[in-house]
Amino acid sequence: MLRRAWLLKLLLNIWPPFLFTGIKVTELSSDFRQAKVSLKMRAWNKNVLGTHFGGSLFSMTDPFYVLMILARLDNQYYVWDKSADIDFIKPGVGEVTAEFYVSDDFINEIIENTRHGEKYQPTVNVYVKNNNGELVTKLNRRLYIRQKKK
Repeated sequence: MLRRAWLLKLLLNIWPPFLFTGIKVTELSSDFRQAKVSLKMRAWNKNVLGTHFGGSLFSMTDPFYVLMILARLDNQYYVWDKSADIDFIKPGVGEVTAEFYVSDDFINEIIENTRHGEKYQPTVNVYVKNNNGELVTKLNRRLYIRQKKK
């Protein structure tokens, strides 16, 4: 796991699934507590109605909680996306953004719920908003977290 946020940000921004769809990591704090991702409207990520393709909206939220939690937990845990669902609230046009936060309280909750080898499956919410701050989509991402055996 990468320990340098600036390097992870660079690698994600040149990763083909992000690079070629217009997804860009605009912020990733050095302590992996927060990230911000944007998606600009391009001809190749529009659907037939002229709005953002739903798959691109979904993809822009994909790896962040997993990567940020892994970095915060010093790679001593298994962290995977288990399931996710998306609720399209409003058509997405122009640039949209999503923000991610991994608080100390959430990390402590994970540690507490996995300290005896149990799996923990919290749900985190991700909100994709347009330039006016209006909600475009809400995603519920269910994670699978378990401490690695020592």
